[in-house]
Amino acid sequence: MENNNYSLSDEKSITATFMSKVYSWMTFALAITGFIAMYVASSEALKSVFFSKYPFYGLIIAELGVVWYLSARVAKLSYSTAVAMFILYSCLSGLTLSVFFTVYTSSSIASTFFITAGTFAVMSIAGFYTKKDLSGFGSIMIMGLVGVIIATLVNFFLKSEMLNYIISYIGVMVFIGLTAYDTQKIKLMATQVDGENAKKASIMGALTLYLDFVNLFLYLLRVMGNRK
Repeated sequence: MENNNYSLSDEKSITATFMSKVYSWMTFALAITGFIAMYVASSEALKSVFFSKYPFYGLIIAELGVVWYLSARVAKLSYSTAVAMFILYSCLSGLTLSVFFTVYTSSSIASTFFITAGTFAVMSIAGFYTKKDLSGFGSIMIMGLVGVIIATLVNFFLKSEMLNYIISYIGVMVFIGLTAYDTQKIKLMATQVDGENAKKASIMGALTLYLDFVNLFLYLLRVMGNRK
C-alpha cells in the first residue's frame, strides 16, 4: 500500500513539473508575440515593411513552415533547436498579429485578451482535472476546426459578413473545446516521456496550447472587438 501511494505521489509530482514547464513556455511565447505585435503596430516604418502584400504573405508561409517542421521533426531535433524554433514562431506570430493592433482599438484588444485568458484558464483546468476521456470530444472539435478552415477559405471569395460572424462564433466554440482536450492530452503525455524527450514534449505542449490561446483570442476579437 505504501509503495502504491508513493507511486501515485511520484506521478503527480512528475505531471505537475511537466505542466508547469508547458505553461511557462506558453506564457513566455505569448509575451514575446504580444510585445512584437504592439511594437510593430506602433512603428510606421515597420508597418510599411511588413504590411505590404508579399512580405505579409511571406510571413504567413514562414509561420506555417516553422510549425510544420517543428511538429514533424521534433523527435530528431535537439532540445535547444526546438526551443529556438518555438521562439522563432512566436516572433513571426507577433509580426503577423500586429495587423490586428492597427485594426482594433486598444481597449477592445485588452478586454478580449482578459476574457480569452479567463476562458482558457477555466477550460484548461477542466481538461486537467476531468476524469472523463475527452478523445471522442476532441475528434469532434478537430472536425469542427476543419470545417472552420474550409468555410474561411470559401468566404475569402464570397466575402459574406454574415458567414464571417458564423465562422467566428463556431471558431470560438471549437477552440474552447480544443483547450480542454489538448490539456488532457498533454497531461497524459507527462508520464510517458523522460529526459530530453520530456523537455521537447513540454515545448510541443506549449506550442499546442499557445495555438489554442491565440486562435481563441482572434475569434473572440472578431466577435467582440471594436474597430478603429
